[in-house]
Amino acid sequence: MKTYKRILIIIVFSQFCCTTLWFASNAVINQLISNFNLSHNALGHLTSAVNFGFIIGTLVYAIFNFADRFSPSRVFFVSAVIASLFNLACILDFNTLSTLLSYRFGTGFFLAGIYPVGMKIAADYSEAGLGKALGFLVGALVLGTASPHILNEFSSAFSWKLVFILTSILALLGGALMQFLVPNGPYRKPIAKTDVKAFITVFKNTDLRKAAFGYFGHMWELFGFWAFIPVMLVSFNTANPAAELNVPVLSFTIIAMGTIASIVGGYISEKKGVKNTALFALAASFLCCLLSPLFFRSQSVFAFVIFMCFWGMVVITDSPMFSTLVANSVSAKNKGTAITIVNCIGFAISIISIQITSLLIDLVSSSYVYMFLALGPLFGLLAFKIKKLNKQKV
Repeated sequence: MKTYKRILIIIVFSQFCCTTLWFASNAVINQLISNFNLSHNALGHLTSAVNFGFIIGTLVYAIFNFADRFSPSRVFFVSAVIASLFNLACILDFNTLSTLLSYRFGTGFFLAGIYPVGMKIAADYSEAGLGKALGFLVGALVLGTASPHILNEFSSAFSWKLVFILTSILALLGGALMQFLVPNGPYRKPIAKTDVKAFITVFKNTDLRKAAFGYFGHMWELFGFWAFIPVMLVSFNTANPAAELNVPVLSFTIIAMGTIASIVGGYISEKKGVKNTALFALAASFLCCLLSPLFFRSQSVFAFVIFMCFWGMVVITDSPMFSTLVANSVSAKNKGTAITIVNCIGFAISIISIQITSLLIDLVSSSYVYMFLALGPLFGLLAFKIKKLNKQKV
C-alpha cells in the first residue's frame, strides 16, 4: 500500500508538471498578440491548435496502441521531452501566427502521450478505487493547466518568455520522474502486436459508449469555459470598472478550484458511486451555463467570483468519473486504447465548441454567449436516459 501511494504521488506530480504546457499560450495571449501582431481571435485559434494536435496525437497513439504495447512510463517520458521542445519554440523572435499554431499543434500532439497515458499508468496500479486515483490525476491536470496564469502574474517583472521556459522545464522534470521512478504497474497486460481494429471495436461495448457520451458532453463545455475565463473576467471588469479583478490570479484560482473538486469527487464516488457522482456534477455545470447571464450582469463582485469558482469546480468534477467508467468497461489489455480514443473524440468536440464560442462573442452579448455551452452537459445527461445505453448497471 505504501508503494502504491508513493507511485500515485509521483504519477500525479508528473502529470501536473507536464500539463502546464497546455495553456501556456493562453496565459500570455496579450503579450503574444502585441509581439507578433496577432488578431484578437488568436486565443481561440491557439487553444484549438493545441486541442487539434492532441486529437491527431491520440488518434495515432490509439491506432498503434502505444500505451498498451510499450512501457507507458517510457511513452510518457518521450512524449514529455518532445512536447516541451515544441512549447519552448514559441519564444523564438521570428514567430508568426502560422509558426505559433504549428508549435502549439506539436505540443498538443505529444500531450496525447501524457494525459491519457498518465491515466493508463494509474489504471495499471489500481484494481479498485480507480475513481479516487483518477480524481487526483485530473486534479493535477487542472492545476497544471491553471499554472501558466499564475506564472504570468509572478513573472510580470520579467519577459513573457519565462512562462514558456518554466513550463518546458517542468514538463522535462515530470517526464524524467515518470521514466525513472514509475515501473510498469502490477495490473498491466501488454499486447504483443498492434491491433489496428482495437480503437474501433472498443465502442461495441455498451457501457463504454454510455460513459463516452457523457464525457463528450462534458468536453463540449469544459474547454469552452476554460479557454474564455480571461475573456469573461475582462468583460466583467469592463461592465463594472470598479471591480478591478486581477485577471491572471483569478483565472488561475477559478481553474485551480477544479483540483479540489476532482479530489473530493473521487472520495465521494467511493460512497455515492462513480456514475452518480459524474451525473450530479454534469447537472450542476449545466445549470451554471444557463444561469451565467444573471451573474455576468450582476453588480456584485462577490457573487460573480463565487459563481465562477463554483463553476470552475463542477465543470471538471465529472471528468475523472467518466474516465473511470471508460477504463472499467474494457479489459485490462485495451484500457490505454479505450481511454485514448475517447479522449481523442472528446477533444475534437471541444475544438468545435471553442470555435463556435469564439464566433458568438462577436455576434451575441457577452452576458448570454456562454449559455451555448449548456448543450454539452444536456447531451451527456440525456445519453444516460436512453434505455438502449442503460441496460447494464454501472
